[in-house]
Amino acid sequence: MATEIRVPTLGESVSEATVGTWFKKVGDVIKADEPLCELETDKVTIEVPAPAAGVLSEITAAAGDTVAPGGLLGQISEGASAGAAAPAAAEKVEKAAAAAPAAEAKPAAGVSAMPAAPAAAKMLAENNLSADQVDGSGKRGQVLKGDVIAAVAKGITASTAAAAEPAKVVARAPSSEADAPREERVKMTRLRQTIAKRLKDAQNTAAMLTTYNEVDMSAVMDLRNRYKDLFEKKHGVKLGFMGFFTKAVTHALKELPAVNAEIDGTDIIYKNYCHIGVAVGTDKGLVVPVVRDADQMGIAAIEKEIGRLGKAARDGELSMADMQGGTFTISNGGVYGSLMSSPILNAPQSGILGMHKIQERPVVVGGQIVIRPMMYLALSYDHRIVDGKEAVTFLVRVKDSLEDPERLVLDL
Repeated sequence: MATEIRVPTLGESVSEATVGTWFKKVGDVIKADEPLCELETDKVTIEVPAPAAGVLSEITAAAGDTVAPGGLLGQISEGASAGAAAPAAAEKVEKAAAAAPAAEAKPAAGVSAMPAAPAAAKMLAENNLSADQVDGSGKRGQVLKGDVIAAVAKGITASTAAAAEPAKVVARAPSSEADAPREERVKMTRLRQTIAKRLKDAQNTAAMLTTYNEVDMSAVMDLRNRYKDLFEKKHGVKLGFMGFFTKAVTHALKELPAVNAEIDGTDIIYKNYCHIGVAVGTDKGLVVPVVRDADQMGIAAIEKEIGRLGKAARDGELSMADMQGGTFTISNGGVYGSLMSSPILNAPQSGILGMHKIQERPVVVGGQIVIRPMMYLALSYDHRIVDGKEAVTFLVRVKDSLEDPERLVLDL
């Protein structure tokens, strides 16, 4: 009797995944709940455990294949009887892998094999657009009604799409004979492709602008040095800087709700809650897990949640729920030594705060030149919804809270 290996539920709004690495090959003896393969979605990478013990008798979805929730990945047979089926199954997988490059070359780049959804087709006709002028988010690139609404909101019309059409992807020029053997071509992971697409979409869609300020970190550093040992002893987590910054951001968002809002077509959606995304660099790329309802949490609770999310991100154990619903993002390039940068928006959010390296610099205080630990702050924002005055005021509020951290404790 064979047990099927199926694609697990991938989470809200995730309709497909790419099969990554298979940890087992056909004919291997496996234990129940033992990791069999990895699935890469546009948000996280998840492992698929064995539903039963036995022998891996068949792999129906090879590495690189796109699968949907509930799709068949392979089969497990009981005991050693499955060994006879192994050579044929292995040959089937090899043939599928060999045929993959030819299959990938068939569809034209950027064109979906699926016709537009009925509601989307109607809207396309009303706006004099064709399906190949809109990026589809449905299964196999199908254009949905929301895609058309988003395209119209971006200002895409028949004329602008036609004008933009000549801008095709230009094939890379071949390397010289001397350089070609020293190059390595590696297919981008689904996560990296999604990062690239979303960052570029954010640049193309939002009227992105960045404003800068600097903050004297003396008060926060003094407070941290005085209480870090007691804090860790009581709460079981180290007192870092992210707790202070997250709390300062939530205070500023309450005062300036436009920075915590997003655009949906011709509407503005104001979020009366603060789900703060914290950008984390991993071996597989940048991920942004979310601290939910950070405005209702104390610094200790924030530090615990950031610690949990950071560890899960590095271990590849983030759940879909950990990645969804963010309303504002904080990116800390300072941990890598960045002195100043302009972060790119995490669409559809309207603001992202960039933290940077703390560096001692001469500053003027009370008419005297003194040395202080200073940090540059950068707020990138969507100028379609956030005015310059609001953006500057937001950054000043964050600066004020950090330079006088007692305001955070007293909720001022």
